[in-house]
Amino acid sequence: MKKIALLLIITIALNTVAAQSKKKQILLLGTFHFENPGLDVAKVNTFNVMSDKSQKELENITNKIKKFGPDKIFVEWNYQKQDRLDKFYNSNTDSLLHIKADEIVQIALRSAKKLGHKKLYGIDYNNTDFPYDSLVKAMTAANQFDLIKKNEEEMKQYEIDQNKKIAKYSLTELLLDLNTKASNKDNIRWYLETATKGGKKEDFVGAFLVSEWYRRNLYMYALIQKLTESKDDKIMVLLGAGHTAMIREFVEHNPEFEIVELATVLK
Repeated sequence: MKKIALLLIITIALNTVAAQSKKKQILLLGTFHFENPGLDVAKVNTFNVMSDKSQKELENITNKIKKFGPDKIFVEWNYQKQDRLDKFYNSNTDSLLHIKADEIVQIALRSAKKLGHKKLYGIDYNNTDFPYDSLVKAMTAANQFDLIKKNEEEMKQYEIDQNKKIAKYSLTELLLDLNTKASNKDNIRWYLETATKGGKKEDFVGAFLVSEWYRRNLYMYALIQKLTESKDDKIMVLLGAGHTAMIREFVEHNPEFEIVELATVLK
């Protein structure tokens, strides 16, 4: 009898340790802005996600997300306006899917409804600065004309490359491309290779811009951590690809999470 009791205690202890060491799976889905408000520094063409072909792809993509089964879905919506997101989520879904070409609607809301979720979770933090114009002025004042030229050429090449892909790729192919290691690396490289150099020795406008970008994404990551409960085994984060590239860097240093690649989910 004592042996049986001891075995039960050991089994419970081992199961508890296993449960505590089990990593939470996180699907980082980086995307372009479907409605393309033109707010990014680089200007690219708009991709029609409302076409019949794209809508069929979105049905397939969200069915695959449903199969993955995230317990929560986090989106690029001001966390201080969660009440508005709740009202938005509980509005006429069918109507929204037919009239609003927005990634939150077309991917996150569509997926969450299929999963039977009661809400989406806004995690964006908007109280940061992004002084790009000041950075360019600081480069000019510092006579960094080679850096300005390099910056302009890289921006132009990015626009050309993305517009070629938009003309050639399907929606699924575009999303998969945005979530490759190469794309994630490119999304971070400009900040640490070009922006931080901007300005005279005593002018840190470039480093300030980068620190603000990090702050915005770090705050979003903090909200992901705070809103992920112990009962949540899987989560999905849908943000612009520039954001998910940063979130990925933070997550890779957190042993509590395990990144699940989009390519794995959509295979």
